[in-house]
Amino acid sequence: MTLEPIKMAQSESRAKILVVDDAPQNLRPIQALLTLSGYEVITACDGEEALLKVEQESPDLVLLDVMIPKLTGYEVCARLKGDERTRLIPVVIVISPPIKEQIVRGFEVGADDFLHRPLGRAELVARVGSLIQAKRLNDSLVNLENAILALAAAVEAKDPYTEGHLKRVANYATSLGKEIGLSYSEQRLLKKAATLHDVGKIGIRESVLLKPGPLTDEEFDHIKSHCVIGERICSPLGDRFILEVIRHHHERYDGRGYPDGLAGSEIPLAARIMALVDTYDALTHDRPYRRGFPHEGALNILRNEIGRQFDAALALPFIDMVESGCFQFVDGECSPEV
Repeated sequence: MTLEPIKMAQSESRAKILVVDDAPQNLRPIQALLTLSGYEVITACDGEEALLKVEQESPDLVLLDVMIPKLTGYEVCARLKGDERTRLIPVVIVISPPIKEQIVRGFEVGADDFLHRPLGRAELVARVGSLIQAKRLNDSLVNLENAILALAAAVEAKDPYTEGHLKRVANYATSLGKEIGLSYSEQRLLKKAATLHDVGKIGIRESVLLKPGPLTDEEFDHIKSHCVIGERICSPLGDRFILEVIRHHHERYDGRGYPDGLAGSEIPLAARIMALVDTYDALTHDRPYRRGFPHEGALNILRNEIGRQFDAALALPFIDMVESGCFQFVDGECSPEV
């Protein structure tokens, strides 16, 4: 491998790369080339050291040989991708020679890309640069998402009657999603959407939000605007699944909801789930204008609204889950029973 550097764009400079290989004759040329190309390079010689370096150094990318001591490259990759803290770090698996079975196994454990020995200088730097750019874009989106999540928590803090509401509806929604067969990734998105569904209430006047008596028509229209406001706030996230929940969680199965008057299957499934669990949690907790219902009273209301406000295919299994003790209630908090 020739060690002439390839000049990287300024936006890509000083990214940190972890190179994992137990063979010095492989490790040193890669380390030298990436250093000359403007990257900060750290190294590890086995799988356990690699995981430790990731924890200590938080690299922007991991370049990982398959055949390393203690833990294989596949095992290291699987652990990184299975950990919420490290799953977004790009992992490039280096294989030699390029065998189809190795590539399939790599994809199964979550690898982002592959390189084949002998490594080409231009290909190595190009692949690394592309993945670093993608990582930085992901990081910016995560930072934005965290800011919006903080905003959602601030909205909840405005209203003492909704303390713990976001956590409870997230638990209800993901548990129901699992019950009806949503994938793990869909359950994760549903949990995020549940946490963000009322973020638009940041734009609602507190005098309306906390009013103890009936709302005027103007005040109710103002309250209804929180769905559209929330969608606008979260639109930079670019996730249609989440945006649909935020906009449509007050639609009704009979078409008499808001903001768009969607009916039946026109309402996205995740929004139908949120409409159900959001209402149940609201019914079972105090509001400025009424006391909360006991769980059985709330379930009776859900039953009476099947086919009108709620989808029977969701309401019936959710009611069964509550009645069978799938949820534990401690100090007002809800969690699925383990």
